[in-house]
Amino acid sequence: MLVLRFLITAFAALITTVDTVILGSYGTLVGLVPPRGDWTRKGARLWARIILWSALVRLRVEGASRVGAGPVVFMANHESWLDIPALLVAIPGQVRFLAKRSLFGIPFLGWAMRAMGFIPVDRENRRTAIKSFDEAAARIRAGRSVLVFPEETRTPDGSLLPFQRGGFLIALKAGLPIVPVGIEGARRVLAKGSYLVRPGRIVVRFGEPLPTAGLGVTSKGELMERVRAAILELRGGPAAQPAM
Repeated sequence: MLVLRFLITAFAALITTVDTVILGSYGTLVGLVPPRGDWTRKGARLWARIILWSALVRLRVEGASRVGAGPVVFMANHESWLDIPALLVAIPGQVRFLAKRSLFGIPFLGWAMRAMGFIPVDRENRRTAIKSFDEAAARIRAGRSVLVFPEETRTPDGSLLPFQRGGFLIALKAGLPIVPVGIEGARRVLAKGSYLVRPGRIVVRFGEPLPTAGLGVTSKGELMERVRAAILELRGGPAAQPAM
C-alpha cells in the first residue's frame, strides 16, 4: 500500500509540475487581457481539475446553487494544500483568493496568481496586511467575489483553528454576504506535514449566505461565531478550538 501511494504521489507531482508550467504560462499571458484575471480563471479551473485527477481525487460539490450571482465573501476551513484546487473547481463564477505572500514568488504558479488578481497577504506585517484587506474590498466592489481561509493556515490535526478577523472586516466594510464553505476529506488525502497522497474523495459544501448589510464592526464577534458554527456543520468533524 505504501509503495502504491508513493507511485501515485510521484505521478501526481510530475503531472502537477507540467500542469503548472503550461497553464501558469497561459494564465500569466491571458492575465493581460481585460477584464484582469477573468480569462486566467478559466485556466486556473483546468489546472485544478488536472491536479485532482492526477491524485485520483473524486470531487463532490454540494449546495453550489445557494451562491447568488453577485459578489460575496467565501470563507472555508483549511485542511490541505488540495483545498485550493478543490475550491477553484467548486466555486461558481469569478473569485479571487487571499493567499500568503510567499506563494507569489513561485515561478509560473505565483505569476499566474498575480495575473489572476489573487491578493498577497503578509501575516507578519500588520501594515501590509491591512493594505491587502483594503485591496480585497476594492475587488469586491468591482464585482469579484473573494475567498478567505479565516484560520489562515492548515489544521495539523483536523480541528478547526481559531478564526482571524481580517476576512470578517472585509465583509463588514463591503456590506456583502459571507458564504460559509465546508471542506471534508482533503486532510485524509493529503494532510499537513505529509508528502504522500492517499486517493479518496473531497466534498465541498456551500452553506446559506449570511448577510452583513447594516452590521457594524461591533458585530464582528457574533458574526465570527455564526460563520464558525456553519463551517463546523458543513465540514463535519470535531469542533475543537473556539474563535478568537
